[in-house]
Amino acid sequence: MAKDNGEMCAFCGKSSRNVNLLIKGNHASICDECSMQVYNIVKDNVPKPVNVFLPSNINIPKPKDIKDFLDEYVIGQDEAKRYLSVSVYNHYKRLTQKKTSDDVEIEKSNIIMVGATGTGKTLLARTIAKRLHVPFSIVDATVLTEAGYVGEDIESILTRLLQAADYNVEAAQRGIVFIDEIDKIARKGDNPSITRDVSGEGVQQGLLKLLEGSIVNVPPQGGRKHPEQRMIPVDTRNILFICGGAFDGIEKKIAQRLNTRVVGYTASKETAIVDRDNLLKYITPTDLKSFGLIPEIIGRLPILTYLEPLDRAALRRILTEPKNSIIKQYVKLFEMDNIKLSFDADVFDYVVDKAIEFKLGARGLRSIVEAIMMDAMYNMPSGSSRHLAVTLGYAVEHFERADMNRLQIA
Repeated sequence: MAKDNGEMCAFCGKSSRNVNLLIKGNHASICDECSMQVYNIVKDNVPKPVNVFLPSNINIPKPKDIKDFLDEYVIGQDEAKRYLSVSVYNHYKRLTQKKTSDDVEIEKSNIIMVGATGTGKTLLARTIAKRLHVPFSIVDATVLTEAGYVGEDIESILTRLLQAADYNVEAAQRGIVFIDEIDKIARKGDNPSITRDVSGEGVQQGLLKLLEGSIVNVPPQGGRKHPEQRMIPVDTRNILFICGGAFDGIEKKIAQRLNTRVVGYTASKETAIVDRDNLLKYITPTDLKSFGLIPEIIGRLPILTYLEPLDRAALRRILTEPKNSIIKQYVKLFEMDNIKLSFDADVFDYVVDKAIEFKLGARGLRSIVEAIMMDAMYNMPSGSSRHLAVTLGYAVEHFERADMNRLQIA
């Protein structure tokens, strides 16, 4: 109990010696018992703050609306866009579902996207985040390890979501998480591991409780958990998980299952109709299992879709058409220095040809344009010229000077 110093609680009149704690104010004091009663009164009578992430009057975007929005930023990949749009739309419907007499509960449908590097998996995730009214976070699976080893705990995935929700746990429990590079946690051998696979199969097993739905204790700042750390319990039953990965080499697994070959002219007549340039369109959960994902995690990712490889026409469109296309970004950068930038059409063809040569997908476009524009971006802000017209000769000269052949994949 507090010492008797003659002070009393302004609410109940008890002296300081009859209470455990007396909180002093400028002109009055309140005891611990009255403060708890005040807290309960406020909690019961003050309305809870409105969830800014999913207001009650929101017009839930339909799948076609979501895909139309994606079309403004991402070229092609119509199949992946359709799957992603439907999955997100159904997630909204789950959040607004009301209990009915039939007791039908809609289960969440986690999704996994498979596609080569540079085809737009992460871009799709970042773009759809702009359209959503729920917390959204993107995490990388490559840093995850089993508890007790160097790296990050699996629960740190939810830390990013909490940060995106401003630590509003209720909002975070209705959010969406995109796990990138999911293929990097595939187990290292064809058989179940008999030793510690701390960044492979062990991480997959740790992810099971998150994907399925359970209450997880999350460290507020991420990283490793320790006994004295305060944890935040998060229920993952209403969190939608979207996974993406390149799964480099899975085409060979698909080809073996289809009894065909990735290259060569020895395909049988029965397999002649197989599109060997895009074997990912035939991907099944069996192929993911043979690649190294455990059956339990595949079962918790029921929706499987693929991203098509980017051909020359798609790369050409990516360079100029989207709202945030690479060329538009450079024009904007120069415009901020009051410099008018223009490109000849054959420059775009040259950039696309080099991107195909380097086999880096859409990411290679940015590197090539950066090499061409580096000298101009260095000199022109300090110069007097207010206009730059990039011709094919200018592009070839500055690209070769930059020695970008180091980007080429052997």
